[in-house]
Amino acid sequence: MSITHDEIRTTVARYLARYPNETDHLRPLTDALDAGTDLTSRKEFNGGHVTCGAVVIDDTRRLLLIQHIALGRWLLPGGHLEPEDDALPYAALRELEEETGISWHGAVAPPGHDVTPVDIDVHTIPANPAKGEPEHWHADFRWALWVKEPKVVLQAEEVEGYAWRSRDSAPTPKLAAKLAAL
Repeated sequence: MSITHDEIRTTVARYLARYPNETDHLRPLTDALDAGTDLTSRKEFNGGHVTCGAVVIDDTRRLLLIQHIALGRWLLPGGHLEPEDDALPYAALRELEEETGISWHGAVAPPGHDVTPVDIDVHTIPANPAKGEPEHWHADFRWALWVKEPKVVLQAEEVEGYAWRSRDSAPTPKLAAKLAAL
């Protein structure tokens, strides 16, 4: 079973109930939901599509960032949805294991963050002429996960480095503020 439009809509509704001040930031996503856009397809470029990421905190309260090859930036582990993904949080766990080798078996969501992401960030992805992809946006559903004594083994095709950093090093100030409260 694949992730459905209804699951995305329900997750966004739960998220906005918790963070109502982010309604404007999520407008591209909610407008696309209202229009019936297939947000699960990585080939949806008329607007954008959903991705899932893992906000990994280790037992010393540090945040895991990976150096993404294609974008040349330090990011959270994560990526596009796959047809076999059953649910949004599972997509984040799959991406975590694929990119870092950290098993989903040892990842635990903080209380209250198992069905509601800690963050949803809508951001622009630059055009990639080599892949025939125009500029578009990603709505990255970010799931908080605690891990103990993680062993990182990078996926060399997409990731060229990793670092454990303070939580205030999160990719956005909005996420850093939420992590300070965890």
